[in-house]
Amino acid sequence: MTASTRRRTGALRLRIAAPVALAVTGALLLTGCGDQTDGAQGGGGGGSKSALNAKLPKKIRDAGVIKVGTDAAYKPMEFKEGDDIVGLDPDIADAMGKKLGVSFEFANGTFDGLITSMQTGKFDMIMSSMTDTKERQEGLDDKGKKAGKGVDFVDYLTAGSSILVKKGNPEKIDSVDQMCGKKIATQRGTTSHEILKNQTEKCEKDGKKKVTVEAYDTDDEARVRLKSGGVLADVSDFPVAANAAKSGSDFEVVGDQMESAPYGIAVSKENEKLRDALKEALAAIIKDGSYKKALEKWGVEDGGVDEAKVNSGT
Repeated sequence: MTASTRRRTGALRLRIAAPVALAVTGALLLTGCGDQTDGAQGGGGGGSKSALNAKLPKKIRDAGVIKVGTDAAYKPMEFKEGDDIVGLDPDIADAMGKKLGVSFEFANGTFDGLITSMQTGKFDMIMSSMTDTKERQEGLDDKGKKAGKGVDFVDYLTAGSSILVKKGNPEKIDSVDQMCGKKIATQRGTTSHEILKNQTEKCEKDGKKKVTVEAYDTDDEARVRLKSGGVLADVSDFPVAANAAKSGSDFEVVGDQMESAPYGIAVSKENEKLRDALKEALAAIIKDGSYKKALEKWGVEDGGVDEAKVNSGT
C-alpha cells in the first residue's frame, strides 16, 4: 500500500491537480494553505453555534472554520465544476458543518502530499475518498516500515469495484467469473485492473479462455468503449460506476461490489478532539437523513454506512 493509493488496495491511480481558487456550495472563504495546496473554498455551518460546537478544539471554534485537504479530481466524490469543488464529499462536509456550527474550507492539492501537508499543519483534516487502511493508521510505507506518525480515520462510506454494463444488461453479466473469453474495459493501474488480471489467471487455470482486458488511462475512455459496444463491461470504482449509471440512460451497475473498503476522513493522531467531534457530526447527519440525501444525490447510496466508526479499515 502506498500513500498515493485512494480506494485501492494495492494499485496506483494517477492523479493530476491544477491550481485554482475553489468555491463550494455556500459562501466563498479564501485562505492560503501552503505548499501542497493552491486554493480554498468553504461550506457548512457558517459559524453558527451548535451543541457539537463546544466539542471542537478551541482553535477551530475561534476560527469558525475547519481546513480540509482534498484532491478534487475524482468524480463524483470531489471534482471541479468551473471554479467550484462539488461532489459527495463537499456535500457531506456541508451537512456536518451545520451540526458543528462551522464551515469546512476545502483546499485543492495533490493526493500524494495530503497526509504530509496535514501533519505539518497546512490543514486540519483530509476528505478525499481516502481508503482507511492499517498502513495509513500506523504511518507505514509500502514495505511495512515506519514512515510517519500515522492518522486516524472517521469512516463515512464503503466502496469497492463494480461492474458497469449497457442498460438492460444484454449479456447478462453480473460477476467477473462470467468474463472468461470476453472483452472488458477498465482504468489502467487501478484495483479494478488488478481484479481483472487475477480473473484472467483464474480463467486460464480453469481451462477457459482468458479475459481480454482493455486498460485505458481514464474511466471516461473505458465507458466510451463500453457505450460503443467494443467491450461487454467496464470494471471501475463503485462511486464512479454508480454515478455514470445515474447520470444518463446508457449504463447500469450489476452484481456486488468487490474488495470493498471504507473511505475515511483523516485527522492527525494528536487531534483526538476534532476526530471525536467529526464522528459525532457524522452520526448526527446519518440519524437526521441528510447523509442519505447526499448519497442519493450522487447515486452512491449502496455505499452508505449505518453508523460512524473510527479506524475500521484493515
